[in-house]
This record gives sequence, C-alpha cells and structure tokens, in this order.
Amino acid sequence: QVQLVESGGGLVQPGGSLRLSCAASARIFSIDTMSWYRQIPGKQRDMVATMTSGGFTNYADSVKGRFTISRDIAKNTVYLQMNSLQPEDTAVYFCYIRGRLYIWSSPADYWGQGTQVTVSS
Repeated sequence: QVQLVESGGGLVQPGGSLRLSCAASARIFSIDTMSWYRQIPGKQRDMVATMTSGGFTNYADSVKGRFTISRDIAKNTVYLQMNSLQPEDTAVYFCYIRGRLYIWSSPADYWGQGTQVTVSS
C-alpha cells in the first residue's frame, strides 16, 4: 500500500508563508490528480488546490493568488506554497492523490494524515 507523508505545517504569523510537502511512500505508476484539502473542526473537508496529470491547476477562490500547488513527478511529491497567510487559513491540511499503483491497478484514492497550519500573532 501507499502512504502519503506530509510535512511543513506549523505556526506562522499573519502575512507569513509556509510550504507543505507530501511524499508518497512508494512509486505510483500513474497519477491522475494531486490535491490539497483543508478542514476545520466540525466542518467539511474543502479543496484548496488541485493539479491534474496534464498540469492543469484549480484553486479555491479564497486562496487564489496566494497559494501555489506544484509537483515533482519523479519523487511522487506534491507541494503547496502558501503566502500571505491569514488567520482564516488555520486548518488541518491534507494531501490527496488519485492514481494507479501498478499498470494493472484500478484508480485509487490516497490521503495523507494531515498537518496542522495555525496562523496567529
């Protein structure tokens, strides 16, 4: 099985930046989508940024112009650069990959364990 290992969360002051990383524990044969979601306690998990296999990106309106999703295909790693962070960005951030583990596999969904991002002065 594949595990997604996230890193880069923490406490930052308003206006600051953080870079989240998410690395797959094993090589995935093909990746359809790589995304970041975030969740506040008691609320649903919302998409923050997503990138398709062709490199098309989409962002939540609340983060457009501030967050950037990128990837290193060779490393099966997805990143989220977060700039101009605000207190409302405080949440647990989860990475998500949909892909085929092997050439014969059906597409599967993989989630990271979540990393806390807190924006506070």
